[in-house]
Amino acid sequence: MHKQDIKGVLFDLDGTLADTAPDLVQALNLSLDEAGFNVQTLETMRHAASHGSLYLVKTAIPHAEERVQIAIQQALLRYYAQINGDHSRLFDDLPELLSLLDSQAIPYGVVTNKPARFARPLVEKLGLTDKLKTMISGDSTRYSKPHTAPMFLAAQQIAIAPQSILYLGDAERDLVAAHNASMLGGVALWGYLSATDKPDTWPAGRQFEHGASLKQFFTE
Repeated sequence: MHKQDIKGVLFDLDGTLADTAPDLVQALNLSLDEAGFNVQTLETMRHAASHGSLYLVKTAIPHAEERVQIAIQQALLRYYAQINGDHSRLFDDLPELLSLLDSQAIPYGVVTNKPARFARPLVEKLGLTDKLKTMISGDSTRYSKPHTAPMFLAAQQIAIAPQSILYLGDAERDLVAAHNASMLGGVALWGYLSATDKPDTWPAGRQFEHGASLKQFFTE
């Protein structure tokens, strides 16, 4: 993968572009406490933050009945709607990277499985609404990642051929979606990877240790 091959950049949102775990885990803990369960620490739950609200609940209380897990998930979503974005921020060096992409006239956007009702207010709080050339949510198409439909829609909206787009993500489904859409895959190792994740086996052309190494890639 070479910088000159890249004409556009797309990001996963949670765990790649933005550190959203503090808000997600706070919403989880409010719902757990309400239901009489022990709250969880941010560090023990951070790895689960990329995989959706039900996955967070199941990670926190794996032995609870499914109906209880679903009830707590619904409470989590209710609380999350209230605090979404309050403690989220772009990962280190990514604001500078976006400025660098702007200076190089490289369009960029987001493809996330997060529903639009959460994704769009979050992007607004991060100050990115006017900067993103595309904002594809989990319900923008009939399918979500790892399906290629949201990937192709984003490519169409930034008017760049998929094979000239770098897609950055911190979960296997992100890189599978990029690969199947003929995009260049990059693993965001700074994201919410767990001890059992094996990014070396994911279909990616490059792994980036942190935002600084990604920024360096675009300045080489």
